[in-house]
Amino acid sequence: MANTPTLSVVVPCYNIESYLPETVTSLVNNARDDFEFIFVEDRSTKDRTYEALLALTERLGNSRVIRHERNGGLATARNTGIDVAEGRYLTFLDGDDWLAPGYLARLVDVVERFDVDFVRTDHVQVTGVERAVHRAPEGRRHTPLDPRTSILPVDDTTMVDYPYAWAGVYHRRLLDRGLLRFHDGLRTAEDRPWIWDLHRRAQSYVVASLHGVFYRRGIASSLTQIGDVRQLDFFRSFDLVLAELADDPEADRLRGKALRNFCVVIAHQLIDRRRFERGVAAKLKRLAAEALGAMSEEELSEAVVGMGEERVHVLRRVRGGMRGVAA
Repeated sequence: MANTPTLSVVVPCYNIESYLPETVTSLVNNARDDFEFIFVEDRSTKDRTYEALLALTERLGNSRVIRHERNGGLATARNTGIDVAEGRYLTFLDGDDWLAPGYLARLVDVVERFDVDFVRTDHVQVTGVERAVHRAPEGRRHTPLDPRTSILPVDDTTMVDYPYAWAGVYHRRLLDRGLLRFHDGLRTAEDRPWIWDLHRRAQSYVVASLHGVFYRRGIASSLTQIGDVRQLDFFRSFDLVLAELADDPEADRLRGKALRNFCVVIAHQLIDRRRFERGVAAKLKRLAAEALGAMSEEELSEAVVGMGEERVHVLRRVRGGMRGVAA
């Protein structure tokens, strides 16, 4: 590519050979001379993802395949792509998802028109043959916003509850400010510290009503469907969120929201604990008790408001001492 690319698309890939034809075809239908496509093959173990990538990307201009020497997880794979990306803007696509034709051009049009640090979009969730539009939880559309104004309130769904990195596009200047990279080694919930960092430290963003990302749910190879110890990385992820919040000038206001995020995820994993291996389930319960025990009664009372009886019950059973906490 002779000139600096307008957009770099980073695509981490791991054990997703059967989905790659649809993914790559969707990128062919989005390609422009000023777009580059970076595939990071994270040392797949169960199929020929790497070989499939080499063959399929022959028809995708300005594309390259980088192979890790060892598996590093999604956060590290995305960082590898970020490190070599040359575009003025960056976006992400998971290797088992796909895009509507022309979506990337529309995405770039929005970020160029408003000249903001980042843009966030809606997406289409695909479960089997069913499709449902999931809207980004911010009603103010197509107008520049201060990202901090989309963090609170504590007891409502906000943009930090919508962490999907692939639902948006990001200006390269964020890298110069020490943003945009993920915490290496996180294998799940890698986007939680990342989205909090963006909304605390970036200066401007726009929410656009675009529905061009198709996100697969419930596939067998997805980490969200696998009950092994990698799932427990969400504890480290939220520890990072809370540690980084400590120095924020609004730490007292924002900590409650982060604790609610944490409690929601803990409750979800405990309710769904039967999918875990026995030893992992025991570790989940122990780590959950430790995390909840580190929260005060007052913090917990605020965090679980409106969370629902089932979630509050499972949290109460693991932590104890929450009898006065209402659902």
